[in-house]
Amino acid sequence: MIKGKKIFLSGGAGFIGSALIARLIDHNEIVIYDTYVRHSLNCRRFQNHPNLTSCRGDVLDFENIKKHINGANIVIHLAAIAGIDTVIKSPVNTMRVNMIGTSNMLEAASGLTSLERFVDFSTSEVFGSYAYRSEEGDSTSLGAVGNARWTYAVSKLAGEHLSYSYYKEKNIPTTTIRPFNIYGPGQVGEGAVHHFITRALKGEDLVIRGNGDQIRSWCYIDDIGDAVLAVLENDRAVGECFNIGNPRGTVTIYGLALAAIRVTYSKSKIVFIDKDIADVELRIPNIDKARSILGFQPGVDLEEGLKLTADWYYDKINSNTAFETILAGC
Repeated sequence: MIKGKKIFLSGGAGFIGSALIARLIDHNEIVIYDTYVRHSLNCRRFQNHPNLTSCRGDVLDFENIKKHINGANIVIHLAAIAGIDTVIKSPVNTMRVNMIGTSNMLEAASGLTSLERFVDFSTSEVFGSYAYRSEEGDSTSLGAVGNARWTYAVSKLAGEHLSYSYYKEKNIPTTTIRPFNIYGPGQVGEGAVHHFITRALKGEDLVIRGNGDQIRSWCYIDDIGDAVLAVLENDRAVGECFNIGNPRGTVTIYGLALAAIRVTYSKSKIVFIDKDIADVELRIPNIDKARSILGFQPGVDLEEGLKLTADWYYDKINSNTAFETILAGC
């Protein structure tokens, strides 16, 4: 168990960050560094916890990072521009935040005297449009120049190379995680599960780009939390990159929409629109390395995870919290 540490999370107010805080807050000092564009903390039990310090800041502001990261034992770098629609609207900001921001975080962390781990969150997008049981050492795909869809993947891959370089050259204890389609209670912003579940609960149409035959593997939020804790506790994780996902949670996008309707008992219809952007057609991870080194094994199957996610949104909708506030981050 991680105890008595000062943990600095860039982007800690987001979906994954807030889930990690829930598991670490009782026994550690947590510092959140975030712009709070996506805010998952307002519906968390720990939002006023005495161990929690919230700092508003941008990862492009190096001096501000240095001020707040001081004394950290563990740094988890989650801050990034993400989400297909957001990335396409602002590819310049995507590249700047994800590359320069990662550089700033690593450089600030390199000045820490008590740093035990720097965890960099990358993405499964680095494998491009087609990835079947992809391993960490497989070739990555940068996508076509000029297609804004791939600026996110390029920027995150650059962050991976930079993180590994800091490990090799400056002996910073870095680890990279490549998440494969994380979902679950508390998710805000963009994402297929979020879109399908919330619209199904409202009885609205579920919108699919293309014909819905795109194949993805979906990983429940608790499972990636297990993986991060394993990375923090296992010294063999230093200098490594890990695929974190659930191959058993593999389904077409159409099948996912049907499942969302099923678990919410909804009468929503599925609507298909033209796919006007490049997309991921096949993405299934190989998690053998994470299983071997970290002991990682996803425990929540897709049907169970979707039910838990739907129950969470349903409870929020029927509480005193306005539904639109939930969509904005509770």
